[in-house]
Amino acid sequence: MKTIQLTKAEFLKRVADVDASPTEWKYLGDKPCIIDFYADWCAPCKSIAPILEELAQDYQGEIYVYKINTEKEQELSAAFGIRSIPSILFCPMDETPQMAQGALPKHVFKQAIDELLLKKGKA
Repeated sequence: MKTIQLTKAEFLKRVADVDASPTEWKYLGDKPCIIDFYADWCAPCKSIAPILEELAQDYQGEIYVYKINTEKEQELSAAFGIRSIPSILFCPMDETPQMAQGALPKHVFKQAIDELLLKKGKA
């Protein structure tokens, strides 16, 4: 499995219908997800792209790894208040999503996935 590029229309179907309920978060996916808000010209975004591809492979069948191009999906980026990139949205199944900013190292992503998304807790 690879990362999945999302348009606004796909986001509304797969993640959350922010148009229908802009003030209430209701995750529509069947697995937790990570959403990478990025731009093609952004060097830190490029540096985490291979990490996100690896995580999509490592956690295949457990989570989705989505990517949203902030240049093409400006309305969606504005809805989430994206002011700096990369911005990473961690979406657990039945909880409020959490935003992280900056180029995180792989071990930080793995910790967030295990603890926040998959609830594996600390060993």
